[in-house]
Amino acid sequence: MMEIIPAIDLIGGQCVRLTEGDFAQQTTYDSNPLEVAKRFEGHGIRRLHLVDLDGARAKKPVNLAVLEKIAANTSLSIDFGGGLQSEEAVRQAFEAGAAQITAGSIAVREPETVKQWLQQYGPEKIIIGADFKGTNIAISAWTEESAFTLDDFISDYVQTGAKLFICTDVSKDGKLQGPSLDTYRHLKTTLPKAGVIASGGVTTIRDVEELQEIGVTGAIIGKAIYEGTIQLKDLERFIYAD
Repeated sequence: MMEIIPAIDLIGGQCVRLTEGDFAQQTTYDSNPLEVAKRFEGHGIRRLHLVDLDGARAKKPVNLAVLEKIAANTSLSIDFGGGLQSEEAVRQAFEAGAAQITAGSIAVREPETVKQWLQQYGPEKIIIGADFKGTNIAISAWTEESAFTLDDFISDYVQTGAKLFICTDVSKDGKLQGPSLDTYRHLKTTLPKAGVIASGGVTTIRDVEELQEIGVTGAIIGKAIYEGTIQLKDLERFIYAD
């Protein structure tokens, strides 16, 4: 069963979307993220991908109050990312109500730190962020390509016990041009133990259907919901199918 996971990206406590992770290409959709989260919940959504873009820039969480508010006022299971660069930041996120956290650039730069988190909190709680451009991992809010290939990066973490990976094609993110179906097919075939959560470019209900056919663990949907190319009511059949 593929999980439907809407995304809320936060800047200044507001719900925004960037294109290709570029802060200069920002659209603000709603000043009240809690209302957005409640709208998702009203359609049967159970999961939320909450990204602290201010935190990503500051290298420490900035929007924990928003996380706390959504966690306290909805039953959504929230995965929180952005600026989680220390053990203290991870603890703060869990204390504020996150069910899971996403380790992004730090998973590339400081794998030993993230492997400690996996041992401490368990692989269900720590999602590895695998942002990619072509076949390589991208870091620093997607401005740099690392030397790691996507396959090697995920394979290494699977061997150390990681189970969940948010795989974002940064060249497609926020562009509404469709997801990297071939990459997700490849990952499912070559790394069957990796729980792949597809992110970036999901634009239509057909995209969601194709991701389900591939067998990914989850699909993160952001801009398509805010721009209306995917209606929340049309996602209900994926949510209630189980």
